[in-house]
Amino acid sequence: MSIRVMVVDDHPMWREAVERDLTEAGLEVVATASDGREALARVPAARPDVVLLDLQIPAPDGVAVTAAIAEQLPQTRVLILSASGEQADVLAAVKAGATGYLVKSASREELLDAVRRVAEGDAVFTPGLAGLVLGEFQRETVETPLTERETEVLRMVAKGLSYRQIAERLVVSHRTVQNHVQNTLRKLQMHNRVELTRYAIEHGLDQA
Repeated sequence: MSIRVMVVDDHPMWREAVERDLTEAGLEVVATASDGREALARVPAARPDVVLLDLQIPAPDGVAVTAAIAEQLPQTRVLILSASGEQADVLAAVKAGATGYLVKSASREELLDAVRRVAEGDAVFTPGLAGLVLGEFQRETVETPLTERETEVLRMVAKGLSYRQIAERLVVSHRTVQNHVQNTLRKLQMHNRVELTRYAIEHGLDQA
């Protein structure tokens, strides 16, 4: 099946060029938008597999749009394509729920490869940025360590168990499991189960 992509950028020439590259490569561009408001209005009906999103767009900005999509459409992946490779921008986007981050100097081939990989659930970053992101999450985990039970719950989340299944295994209530997950999200500064699962897999907790 073709990968469905939405392109969000406030520069018409850039947006059209990216759309053309995607279409020529056999991907399906299901929607475009020039600002955050337009993006959030169109994404529910378009149901893209990947949103290719610039950070510096008219309000709401790319970080806010990413967070809204991660919350409302967790199956839709967000790939940031930005002129900025600044650490603060990268971390803000990832914490909001972005699955990947490319700078606009990336080649056409790198962009197409990133879109395909992100659609499959891979975390894709411009070289040099992946280590930065992982290092930041590891630092935060050391500063706010998870309890033994929170780590245990995180492992089960990574293995794909539902909250109800986790509750049955640990012989606790469904609400207790939800509380552990919420505490873990807060400590890791994440927003939803999708981000949490990705974090757990990246740290090998699904193998534990």
